[in-house]
Amino acid sequence: MDPIRFAIIGSGWRTEFYLRVARALPDAFEITGVQTRDPERAAHITREWGVPAHLTLDELMASGPAFVVTSVPWPVTPALLRELAAREVPVLTETPPAPDIDGLRALRSLADARIQVAEQYQFQPLHAARLTLAASGRLGTISQAQVSAAHGYHGIDLMRRFLSLPDDARSTIRAMRFESPLVAGPDRDGPPTNDRLSPSVQTIAWFDFGERLGVMDFASEQYFSWVRSPRVLIRGDRGEIANETVRYVEDVVTPITLELTRHDTGQAGNLEGHHLAGITAGAEWVYRNPFQPARLSDEEVAIATALVRMHQWLDGGPGICSLAHGAQDHYLTLLMHQATESGEPVRVPGHIWSS
Repeated sequence: MDPIRFAIIGSGWRTEFYLRVARALPDAFEITGVQTRDPERAAHITREWGVPAHLTLDELMASGPAFVVTSVPWPVTPALLRELAAREVPVLTETPPAPDIDGLRALRSLADARIQVAEQYQFQPLHAARLTLAASGRLGTISQAQVSAAHGYHGIDLMRRFLSLPDDARSTIRAMRFESPLVAGPDRDGPPTNDRLSPSVQTIAWFDFGERLGVMDFASEQYFSWVRSPRVLIRGDRGEIANETVRYVEDVVTPITLELTRHDTGQAGNLEGHHLAGITAGAEWVYRNPFQPARLSDEEVAIATALVRMHQWLDGGPGICSLAHGAQDHYLTLLMHQATESGEPVRVPGHIWSS
């Protein structure tokens, strides 16, 4: 099969994830070009990554991509989506698709455009394994999802997927903020240079959907910190997943406990190379890495999956995350912040486009 050809608008930190994926999987992906308005960034992209860089959208589209990934600041995204839709260019846009409620509401005019939202957390191997188990019926009907694994719209997307909630589900949000000292850890620039304490701001929110409850609990340090780990709890009427432990009842007298076990090659003398093979629950593979033996982080595996799914969606296959779904994720995020600031419950009447 020919490589999937795509272009990128934007040249920041996030764009480099896509560049790494394409470099690691040259038979699967080809980046036809990157657009940036900064000539120095353009030169850097070409020099460091061997990818053509362009200063205008016309030049970028002349490179012939099947679709475009937009990875630009939030306020720029809505106008860019409209311009690409007017050109009938398929788009995979980074989240959120607009920065505020008015911007999200205005996106309704693009509901029929060929746009998908790059909500990749559902494709990270461990989350994908959990989603497979949650959908398998072994946990029964899922009634609760507590997610402490990603911020804002990313965490809310996972929460809603674990609960199998429609976009127009009504809810009431209660939220609070808690600040505590935390030893400095690594960040985008690397490990800390000294031993110091800095404030860690944690947001905890409860989304009451009636018979289903979602809990968001996250502090931004969790993405890098060595001492603040992600946590996920998914509960159904027949079992639960608590981080990597799965418990359910096979029948009235048979409780089952399984561990989600990660299988990485290249360890303890193994000579297959270093990559993720997959994740098992007992004797069952609940996730297999479709990109082995490429050496990718879990986030890069998820991005590669989103790129493949975008290609399949354009060919009539299942989507990644619709614009309507992505808009609702960020709408709920903004209302969560509103509840945090006010200390009062905030009611969600349905989908943002229906109000």
